Amino acid sequence: MSPTDVAARAAAGAGTAQRSVVTTGAWHRIPFAAPGVIRVRPLPREATASYAQRLADTYQLTLPQLLDGSGITLTGHGTPPTAELHLSPAACHRLSALARIPLPHLTRALPLLAPNHDAHHTAAAAHWKRLEAEQQPVRACTLCTLHQSRGATHTAWVHPPPHRLLCPHHHQAAPDPRLAATVRTQTSPELAAAHHAHRRLLRHPRAITAWTTARAITTRWYDHQQHLTHRWHTRLNQLCAINPHLTTTGSASPALLARDLVIYPETVALARTLTTLPQQQHHTTNGALTLIAHRLNLDHLTPNANDPLRGSLTHTRR
Repeated sequence: MSPTDVAARAAAGAGTAQRSVVTTGAWHRIPFAAPGVIRVRPLPREATASYAQRLADTYQLTLPQLLDGSGITLTGHGTPPTAELHLSPAACHRLSALARIPLPHLTRALPLLAPNHDAHHTAAAAHWKRLEAEQQPVRACTLCTLHQSRGATHTAWVHPPPHRLLCPHHHQAAPDPRLAATVRTQTSPELAAAHHAHRRLLRHPRAITAWTTARAITTRWYDHQQHLTHRWHTRLNQLCAINPHLTTTGSASPALLARDLVIYPETVALARTLTTLPQQQHHTTNGALTLIAHRLNLDHLTPNANDPLRGSLTHTRR
């Protein structure tokens, strides 16, 4: 599709005042590497395919039409979240120009955009690549997406860092890429509180190690129904009550789909506690367990010898 074709499609489908600026004359004046006429900001850590699709939605085009009209050759087939769009260096520059976002800024926002500088691949090309389950993005907050998409779409996919598991402003979360919609969290205010606590945790120099350890421990507890089972079951039921799609997603049970969200407050609390333990060398393992139980609002905590928490505390004191 040529720029003229793109202009004709955009002009024919323009239904709002924002999109009316896309005119045939404007596209006639824009060569492939020149700036586009609409600026669409990326979401933090957005998937490249998601951003390109939102850009296409803004122009009322399909993704192949947008890329073709920008002189980018697309090969293969795919859709987020199971596949990602990989762009050559030349294609990255063309996308940046069309989006009216400087490439360094776009690269910082889109973690998988960074071009592979292959001297033998100078053409503006894009191809789909399947992602492993652990690499797949999750749905972004629909209200944040709608705002950043000029009202064109409420669907976007992002690779959130752990502290961005949920949007505390709009009370939405997406703990698993298999979910067809975000999870509303209004019934569990402790999740938003955990989000703020996690942001404070990130200032600590041992935050990443503590978070990784804590998440491994709480995930094990959740999977084996230990220590916090009643609390987690209650929270899961609260989430399912206002999110019926948790129980109708056929690929997995709600207990698995919402696991990271259900255990999030206790994971944050445990991680914050673990960052303090190495500075308190006079504490015994039992003393540390008492402190952790208090931080988790438990009367007591008596893990067995095979519990990952006891193993972690023993390792820390060596």
